[in-house]
Amino acid sequence: MTITATALPQSGEDDGTVKYAGIGPLDLEAGGFLPDVVLAYETWGKLNADASNAVLIQHALTGSTHVARGATDEEGWWEQLVGPGATIDTNRFFVISINIVGGCYGSTGPSSEAPDGRPWGSRFPLVTLRDSTEAEARLADALGIDAWHAVLGGSMGGARALEWAATFPERVKRCAVISVGAYSTAEQIAFAQAQTLAIRQDPNFNNGDYYGGTAPEHGLALARRIAHITYRSALELDFRFGREAQHQETPLAAAVLGERGRYQVESYLDHQGTKLVRRFDANSYIAITEALMSHDVARGRGSLEAALSRTTAEFFVAAVDSDRLYFPAQSRELAAALPGDVPVHVIEAPIGHDGFLTEIGQLSAQLREAFFA
Repeated sequence: MTITATALPQSGEDDGTVKYAGIGPLDLEAGGFLPDVVLAYETWGKLNADASNAVLIQHALTGSTHVARGATDEEGWWEQLVGPGATIDTNRFFVISINIVGGCYGSTGPSSEAPDGRPWGSRFPLVTLRDSTEAEARLADALGIDAWHAVLGGSMGGARALEWAATFPERVKRCAVISVGAYSTAEQIAFAQAQTLAIRQDPNFNNGDYYGGTAPEHGLALARRIAHITYRSALELDFRFGREAQHQETPLAAAVLGERGRYQVESYLDHQGTKLVRRFDANSYIAITEALMSHDVARGRGSLEAALSRTTAEFFVAAVDSDRLYFPAQSRELAAALPGDVPVHVIEAPIGHDGFLTEIGQLSAQLREAFFA
């Protein structure tokens, strides 16, 4: 098997720009097969001579690889943590972020060409987080990275980081798992199923073979609405919107149901749905959501404690206090099952789950002391 990767940068000129690597065929945990997988990734900083300064940052469900600006003008999603002089100082560390298999930001996914030249569409196989970890390990091999100084992420990114520590314990020295538990719960799977079903029931979905035609935009937008409710707390929604009507609309003035105006919170959810439709592929949303459904670090490894006993990394576990998607109790369960005495750090944020993005700066000092001093 030949693995090809873009040459590593020798300066910061291409920091934060997308690169590509072909990692060959991939046999999948659920029985599927991808004959020629490409991974898209971004890097910041320079890999040192013994490759001991490599840090892997995993993106969340609909996140991209653009963690920080680098040499671009586009703001990254963890600017508070990554950059020259930041907590993860790119003058010292070589940072990489990889688009998950199944994604739509450059890695092989449902919209990619299959061997017959047509998009995979409905033929795209089920990919688990464990599969994505195997693919990423091949990229690390190609880049000459035998072990990560640290692997970290929030939400699905945290689940991916945890899977790395369990699947390749010898390759992860430090692991930060933020705003996610050791497995997807029944409730989290239920929320996820509602989202994927919203897409599949869109009249334009065509069993996933909509490329070249009208995309299932209404279904994808509805999926995002469902998800976004779980990303924000009831307190935040009440504080921001309450029962206020959207500007120049009247929720309680309509002769028939279909003519009433919207409340502000409805307009907000409409806006979130529209934003995602502009940048994301519906099939990728399904593929990655179902990969997150698969999250269970103990699957096939015995009890949770037994599964985590194989890890050798130092762990940093954190939760958002108002999170109602991945409850802080799940972070405490994970920490209790890990070897040693692992505390749970808390992000205090009324916003809810999305606090792992907006308020990650609260953990800067703790992360620096634990992993990046």
